[in-house]
Amino acid sequence: MARYDNKVLNRLIDTYENSLLSIGENKRTMHIEMQFTKKTFPEYFDESSVEYENIHIMMKALEDKGFLSIVWKDDKKDYLIRKVRLELSALEQIYTYLKRTPKNGLENQTVEMLKSYQDENCKNDQVPITKAFVLFLLDRIQNHQSVKEYIDIARQEESRKLLAALGFVESNTEGCYIREFSIAHFQDSKYFEQVKAKVVKILRNFSDAYEGMEEEEILAEYGIYHTPNYVYFKGNAELAIADEKMNLSALRQGLGISGEDLDDVVFSDIAKIKQIITIENLTTFFRWQEPESLIIYLGGYHNGVRRALLGKIHRMLPQASYHHFGDIDAGGFAILKDLRARTGIPFESYHMDLETLKQYEKYGKELTTSDRKRLEALAEEDEWKEVASYMLEHNVKLEQECIMPK
Repeated sequence: MARYDNKVLNRLIDTYENSLLSIGENKRTMHIEMQFTKKTFPEYFDESSVEYENIHIMMKALEDKGFLSIVWKDDKKDYLIRKVRLELSALEQIYTYLKRTPKNGLENQTVEMLKSYQDENCKNDQVPITKAFVLFLLDRIQNHQSVKEYIDIARQEESRKLLAALGFVESNTEGCYIREFSIAHFQDSKYFEQVKAKVVKILRNFSDAYEGMEEEEILAEYGIYHTPNYVYFKGNAELAIADEKMNLSALRQGLGISGEDLDDVVFSDIAKIKQIITIENLTTFFRWQEPESLIIYLGGYHNGVRRALLGKIHRMLPQASYHHFGDIDAGGFAILKDLRARTGIPFESYHMDLETLKQYEKYGKELTTSDRKRLEALAEEDEWKEVASYMLEHNVKLEQECIMPK
């Protein structure tokens, strides 16, 4: 038999704990009630079952215990229940009956857990996002505000493990794959897979650096990868790894090298390279050819491995021109700005101008609400004003793959 007593009491207690009554801040008399309607309690109105009688029996039993009072429709007792009303004087007994910890008790336990984690793990500057997140949770909980977007205060161990995962990600310094990371910290190859979406959400929401970035890109910033972290490049140069030389110009589609091997890469015969071009999308990288150039597949947002490579190249070729080629949209412009800021290299945009947009506009897509918001901000900057204003006026953006090599 279904436990309708637990269902109704838990619903009433949920309403109570989300009200001002539970923290003593109500300014007027109020009742905690649950309406019986086809939407809130469909079983009660199912004429093909016997649940109607079972529910009556259970509600009357709860009324006899003094846990609630029944309000009958049209004041006709034993006919139809219109609503039930929680008896606030019986709260302690109801919590015992439900084997449920009161919300204020859970809040206190969670605050203690957060302060303990803070003292043990947030004393250095290695985990600024984790620190900010813990402070956010403490502030919300101590002010009796909801944190259910991130944690369930009734599940202390689950919340503690989420904090641990966040801290481990933020302090990670060794390149590894997701399952390796999970085994190293949780002795379970699959645990991090269960929480990584929530960890990434926290990283994105509590840091301006990750706006618009995908999950894989954010984790890659901390050296955590789904698959081997390859860097692809091609062009007019020769490279060597462990004395094995390779002429890149002989490879039309370029060469991919694992991030773990990049430190051992040595470039030579680079005098004829006049420009470095980073490319956002892999299809365009494979298709694109430029004379006197070294072309690098950036793969959306650059990560530490790709930044190290760019830094090495810039030290070797400080006089070359540096260009970035990406989508003509808010995300593409953001990647270019981030690339400049994080590498310190004066990258210029490449085929991301108004002329190119107009040439291929027939392949464009409509802007989303998020696109418009970000483009409106960009239109305030001199560099982007012309193209961003046109995009807003004509409701268009363009993917890089639509642009053809000349």
